[in-house]
Amino acid sequence: MINPWSPASWQTKTSTQQPEYPSAKEVTSVCARLEALPPLVSEFEIKKLKAQLAEAQKGQYFLLQGGDCAESFADCKAESITDKLKILLQMSLILTYGLRKPVIRVGRIAGQYAKPRSSPSETQNGIELPSYRGDIVNDVNFTATARQADPERMLSGYHYSALTLNYLRALIDGGFADLQHPESWELDFVKKSPMAQQYLDLAHTIGDAIDYVKTIPGVNAANLQQVDFFTSHEALLLPYEAALTRFSEPHQRWYNLSTHLPWIGMRTAQLDSGHVEYMRGIANPVGLKIGPAMTIEWLIPLIQRLNPDNEAGKIVLIHRFGHEHIAEKLPPLIAAVQKAKLPVLWSCDPMHGNTKNTPSGYKTRYFQDILSELQQAFALHHQCGSFLGGIHFEMTGDDVTECIGGATDVREEDLKSGYKSMVDPRLNYEQALEMAMLIVKKGGGSSF
Repeated sequence: MINPWSPASWQTKTSTQQPEYPSAKEVTSVCARLEALPPLVSEFEIKKLKAQLAEAQKGQYFLLQGGDCAESFADCKAESITDKLKILLQMSLILTYGLRKPVIRVGRIAGQYAKPRSSPSETQNGIELPSYRGDIVNDVNFTATARQADPERMLSGYHYSALTLNYLRALIDGGFADLQHPESWELDFVKKSPMAQQYLDLAHTIGDAIDYVKTIPGVNAANLQQVDFFTSHEALLLPYEAALTRFSEPHQRWYNLSTHLPWIGMRTAQLDSGHVEYMRGIANPVGLKIGPAMTIEWLIPLIQRLNPDNEAGKIVLIHRFGHEHIAEKLPPLIAAVQKAKLPVLWSCDPMHGNTKNTPSGYKTRYFQDILSELQQAFALHHQCGSFLGGIHFEMTGDDVTECIGGATDVREEDLKSGYKSMVDPRLNYEQALEMAMLIVKKGGGSSF
């Protein structure tokens, strides 16, 4: 028998990955202030996203989710936000053209400020301090003061999220769409690739297609500039998420209004955990990361707990096995979900399962490993009578060198020249755009 739900019922469960704040009274005070602030997104936007995800479950849409591993407060700048939006829009246009279906654009943005950690502490030069858990919890600098969990940072997280959302909406509503001019994209990098001409031809073909559509009578060219854009983050810091959970009188349901698509990671996805307790009560669509440790006996009850009404558009299963394990781990889970007749959208995160450490101490990912897992994901779903309905990347519009490989041939010795991530390595602008082009070039679906 499942107990009644409330935004605070997670407190009756065991919750891991939560910071140790010095004052519970201060946490309560901060949460009360958050509860009095306006929500960051609306339930109407969330309902629109859920409807599109329900269509994606039927193969009518494709989900593109991407952005920073962990946002930083310092990165709340116009140029940085513009670059992140630009790469997602450009990738989505390539995928729309190549897959012949509309793309749902979801950024890991405007709230991805908390990160789970494998250890509660870290040691440098013989000094042990709490681990960095994201800007919404503490500071990345390795000092006792910086690493102290500070509840006031939740208010900062709210304000930086609001500023980011405001600028994103201004860009989109203002017609930020050099999408209409793919020939102006920054494609110099492809000159180093053996597929250079194919990439350039693709960009020109997309441009020609857009120009043609604009000539069709009855087509409003302004519609080509207007796009839907949704936000997502890992709903890790439960006091913050609960404080921004509001009851909608028109819909008679509770919504997490800090983001459109919150997700839950495997570290916090135990069936009786505080995170699952919280997520089961909100009406938002919910992402669920699943890795090599996921079993059928764990996954099926977990989906049923998170989606008790078997609602379409509710669950996005984001698998992240690594290119060496996906062929073994994915098919049994697909079969189990099919047997249980659970409506889910399958998405592939080819980043997290392919992380390696270099001899020089850098955490990195190889472009070819990422591509390999993605190729296998498309093929395995096809073989199982399923289909891959989305992809999930950690990426940035910045000129970083964090992942090895790609057309620009980033090498291990290049990592030190542009490694900016505070946690995990991301695809840079060129690598992300190349990945989208490869999906289209190879045809997507079973042939990919």
